[in-house]
Amino acid sequence: MSLRELSLDDIEALAIGAWVLGTGGGGNPYLPLLNMRALYRDGHRVQLMDAADLADDDWVGTVANMGAPLVGQERLTDSLTLARAVSVMERHIGRRFAALMSMEIGGANGVRPFMAAAHLNRPVVDSDTMGRAYPEAQMTSVAVGGLAPYPLTAVDVRGFESIVHRVPTWKWTERVARKICVEYGSVAATCQPPRTGAEVKKWGIHGTTTKAIAIGQAVREAQRKHDDPIAAILSVEPGKLLYKGKVLDVARRATEGFLRGVLRLDGLDDWRGSAMTINFQNEWIVAWRDETPLAMTPDLICVLDSVSGEAVGSETVRYGQRVTVIALPPPAVFLSPRGLDHVGPRAFGYDIDFRSVFDA
Repeated sequence: MSLRELSLDDIEALAIGAWVLGTGGGGNPYLPLLNMRALYRDGHRVQLMDAADLADDDWVGTVANMGAPLVGQERLTDSLTLARAVSVMERHIGRRFAALMSMEIGGANGVRPFMAAAHLNRPVVDSDTMGRAYPEAQMTSVAVGGLAPYPLTAVDVRGFESIVHRVPTWKWTERVARKICVEYGSVAATCQPPRTGAEVKKWGIHGTTTKAIAIGQAVREAQRKHDDPIAAILSVEPGKLLYKGKVLDVARRATEGFLRGVLRLDGLDDWRGSAMTINFQNEWIVAWRDETPLAMTPDLICVLDSVSGEAVGSETVRYGQRVTVIALPPPAVFLSPRGLDHVGPRAFGYDIDFRSVFDA
């Protein structure tokens, strides 16, 4: 097994890149980054491994926070709470995890597995189950693959511990776990249904932590050289520039454990006189240009600060901000008919046939 120890510079780059891949959701990585800086100061280190190095009968713990990103800014999750979600799962299934993995590489959840791994002394697999961030438990590659949707553990900083022992479908996993999360105060640390090494190798979306680090390194280098950070992202990812503008208005509300709302932009430069509206449910879901759908899930819609190149989240975007909107291609698993059933526009209630900006 080949393990790569991550430097603190790698973690700093991961936080920036994961925020870009978060497509507005997954939580702001800044607070997990502060946790990782403190853990490294205390002598902890974390390691990254390839999914190919897992044995088929290894068990892998999938780590994520669940809840509304806006609430997560006020009710902070520490590294020991995340580690406790993993330990509760290990006790429940009677097995020790060989490694941990991100449920979603997007946003803070791309960093959180490393917070737990620092305490538990386990490597983190360079894979996840979304290739970005999505708001619901059934919006994963393992759900598309029909893998078991249980058990799930949820804990919080006050000592609460809940186990979803058995449910019939992934949508029921989402419904039951979301109710627990709401009762906790709309944020919970979770260990998602455990996976075997064979399942991770077949259904994981691979290389996503490395991808996030590469995006973050490109942004940081562009910032250091005073180059265009948006162009730097598009130099390392096959993305597409969609729009430049300023924020006219954002309407958002935390409801049922999600942050829902609408972002309205007014065009700048080549887009002057053109309006963009983006609907979100934690993540940016559908972008409309002059009332015509332009980009939609599963394509990654990324709203970036036009100056720094860093991502802007649905909970942090504000009036007057200058932003650039780009699209990045989605994992292939979500482009299948079954994948689109899980994460396409209709999965979010929009009566729109998926059309990729990369088909234009």
